[in-house]
Amino acid sequence: MAADTAQTIDHPALQRPKVTEREPLHPGYLRLGEEVPPASELDMETLDLVDPEVWRQGKYWDRFARLRKEDPIHFTPDSFVGPYWSVTRYEDIMAVDTDHKRFSSSWEYGGITLGSPPPDFELPMFIAMDEPRHSEQRKTVSPAVAPNMLKEFEPLIRERTAKVLDSLPIGEPFDWVDRVSIELTGLMLATLFDFPQERRRELTRWSDIVTNMNNPDICPGGEEQWKQELLSCLTVFMGIFQERQAIPLKNDLISLLAHGEKTKNMTPMELLGNVILLIVGGNDTTRNSMTASVYALNSFPEEYKKLKADPSLIPNMVSETIRWQTPLAHMRRTAVEDVELGGKLIKKGDQVAMWYVSGNRDEEFWDRPNDYIIDRPNARRHLSFGFGIHRCVGNRLGELQLQILWEELMKRFEHIEVLDEPSRTSGGFVKGYTWMPVILHGK
Repeated sequence: MAADTAQTIDHPALQRPKVTEREPLHPGYLRLGEEVPPASELDMETLDLVDPEVWRQGKYWDRFARLRKEDPIHFTPDSFVGPYWSVTRYEDIMAVDTDHKRFSSSWEYGGITLGSPPPDFELPMFIAMDEPRHSEQRKTVSPAVAPNMLKEFEPLIRERTAKVLDSLPIGEPFDWVDRVSIELTGLMLATLFDFPQERRRELTRWSDIVTNMNNPDICPGGEEQWKQELLSCLTVFMGIFQERQAIPLKNDLISLLAHGEKTKNMTPMELLGNVILLIVGGNDTTRNSMTASVYALNSFPEEYKKLKADPSLIPNMVSETIRWQTPLAHMRRTAVEDVELGGKLIKKGDQVAMWYVSGNRDEEFWDRPNDYIIDRPNARRHLSFGFGIHRCVGNRLGELQLQILWEELMKRFEHIEVLDEPSRTSGGFVKGYTWMPVILHGK
């Protein structure tokens, strides 16, 4: 995968970011850099999918493959996030995701990620609500990403994408994650919030903080620092929220919340919850798919040739990228009654993880699921956006950003060469990349 050039160019962009030594979060979890044992050696009774080091090294595929084959509805009795069920096959994930009456995503039961939030710091947000409040709040923000707004955004996204791409060096290494993926998603996010563009990296920071309380490279101060930074996010957005309430309604997300019948009287924590949801939803997912598309085309060079021969494949390639990458590895639900699934009894109150990352590689649903096939006929049927009432509200906007990125890339560059294996996020929720050095080859 790594090109020969990687060995001969001594350049700061080729310095892999240092990872801080950390104590394992739970007995039996791996130390930093420790070899990940193959899934075949693991005890099925205790198999636990949330060890951060397994994610940082990208060594989870054989675990999911084994579970899909041997125990597709799997119970882990003891882990850092408490006991939980893993649902790993496509059809079973669909069954849970579309059954919002028996499988709740409400923050009152623990929300959409495994584990419990710190006491007194629950973050209500519409994705972590049941009906009817979920739809009331979702409807309030959806005009910001409605089809008419996408038409309005398209020239703006294209202009910015062009500007970012035109600023990149040709023939010289740089970090794609920082210069392209974070930059483009930050610009868009600031627009959606009508947030000052010169401060857009604050949004990226909050997005990184919220899912990395236990990661010393992002949040060395642990829970205390995590709370402080999120409260400073709340202070900033409370100010914006109050400003927007005092002026006529505009189409940005904060104005919509500030004027919405069901959202204008939100508690501060509810405002913070919804802001964080919109930041993570609008940032992490698109950012990691942008990096994944370049990585995947380098990993599957025949597909890159196919794309160069026929750029009209870009929209389908975008769907395939989102399937192949799966930027959010899981979503959690909580059973609100006893439910039998796949011959197992899930008890009322149990945590259930729908592993989208596994369903998107299910051999029973997909042909050659581990391959990246840009003209895959059913690529749009991926699970990455979720299904049912909680399907991603901004999915069309994310697809549009990726599509425009590749249309503009194809106009400018003959080839984007990945110089080294990327560095990955550590954690089983946001599945992404922290660094990936590339070189652009001009037309």
